[in-house]
Amino acid sequence: MALRIIFMGTPAFSVPTLTALADAGHEIVAVYSQPPRPAGRRGLELVKSPIHQEAERRGIPVFTPVNFRAGEDREAFRALKADVAVVVAYGLLLPEAILTGTRLGCYNGHASLLPRWRGAAPIQRAIMAGDGETGMMVMKMDKGLDTGPVALIRRVAIPEEMTAGELHDALMEAGGALMAEAMAKLEAGDLPLTPQAEEGVVYAAKIDKAETRIDFSRPARDVHNHIRGLSPAPGAWFELHAAGKPERVKVLASERADGAAPAGTVLDDRLTVACGEGAVRLLRLQKAGGKALDAADFLRGTPVAAGAVLS
Repeated sequence: MALRIIFMGTPAFSVPTLTALADAGHEIVAVYSQPPRPAGRRGLELVKSPIHQEAERRGIPVFTPVNFRAGEDREAFRALKADVAVVVAYGLLLPEAILTGTRLGCYNGHASLLPRWRGAAPIQRAIMAGDGETGMMVMKMDKGLDTGPVALIRRVAIPEEMTAGELHDALMEAGGALMAEAMAKLEAGDLPLTPQAEEGVVYAAKIDKAETRIDFSRPARDVHNHIRGLSPAPGAWFELHAAGKPERVKVLASERADGAAPAGTVLDDRLTVACGEGAVRLLRLQKAGGKALDAADFLRGTPVAAGAVLS
């Protein structure tokens, strides 16, 4: 027998999991997503989330409550009489009435090796911290923030040059297959649940714009991890002073390099920049409103001489 599933998600990261569950033959009775948001240059058009669009393409009913404070929203959830709710990057903390609103509870696909990196930005934080490994986990949700018992794990290596965008895509695909496996085990009554360790708890706070500026006074390893952990969005940046006017430039890719000078000093004609310890080479850059360019193409339009100081 297939499970009756309520799927709860919002961004593109959620889509492979919805697809995997539907392809496995489960009945997706409804999809919950964040409400359509203003988008476009003027923000006048309301755009449905990627999971909302995928659900409509499949003919699945979609609900978009702002929260679950209203009694009618909670009752509508229970009235679906689902076996289980599957949650992947939904974007709302679920109240107990929702956590207990299905026969078998709620299961979350989370992009870290819990209890490390509980919270909103586990992919970016893992890279920014220089972790060599992360993974997808399926956990049964409880009232805490990513504190429930873990069912299944799929580990994913983080190579030294991998960006947050690349890791996002790898985990996105791994998460779909892992959740499909978990729901098959749940349906068969043999899904294991293991309490999380009490040691090693680390929280992945939401990325704040104030922390996106590159600090070249830090060691090269930290600067490199900062750049790739924020690539492609929101993007780490520095200020380039050209023609007496500061201009913000995002760095989307970098690599560690050799060299020494005061922090922020450009060491050569390849955008190698001195850090507090060692150096980084900036490989891909983007000006505000411009296209992302490889360093050689960027330098053709914006010369940066050796000895210049990036702030």
